[in-house]
Amino acid sequence: MLDTVILIVFSMIGIALLLNLWRLIVGPSVPDRILALDTMYINTIALIILYGLQMDTALYFEAALLIAMLGFVSTVAVCKYLLRGDIIE
Repeated sequence: MLDTVILIVFSMIGIALLLNLWRLIVGPSVPDRILALDTMYINTIALIILYGLQMDTALYFEAALLIAMLGFVSTVAVCKYLLRGDIIE
């Protein structure tokens, strides 16, 4: 039962990633594109955690944590660049 649910969730998150990619490419404004990229990070983290559940290993949880930290820092850096024009003061 759990294997079937994991496959269904894999497909749902895959569809969400495709829709985020569409918003990233077509997005009418830069903030829309930043939000789409941030949402893609979150969906990628969910995919990695699901894969770790399916493979029954804890290594993928550490990779998901690393991607979460990099995603947060990059989102903050891009937003700071858009607001001030530079990243480092």
